[in-house]
Amino acid sequence: MARIRYTLVKSKIGSTARQKKTLEALGLNKVNSSAEAEANPQILGMLEKVKHLVKTEKV
Repeated sequence: MARIRYTLVKSKIGSTARQKKTLEALGLNKVNSSAEAEANPQILGMLEKVKHLVKTEKV
């Protein structure tokens, strides 16, 4: 599978508790923090829920 890099570009202040927990599960704590993972259905689903807060790119 392909790898994907995602970066938190907007603050999670004002987001729902569920979105905050999703960002925490993705490993994004502060603005401009990045992480990489395999592009599996679970990760892609979590990124879809917070797509307004993150920027994604294929590696």
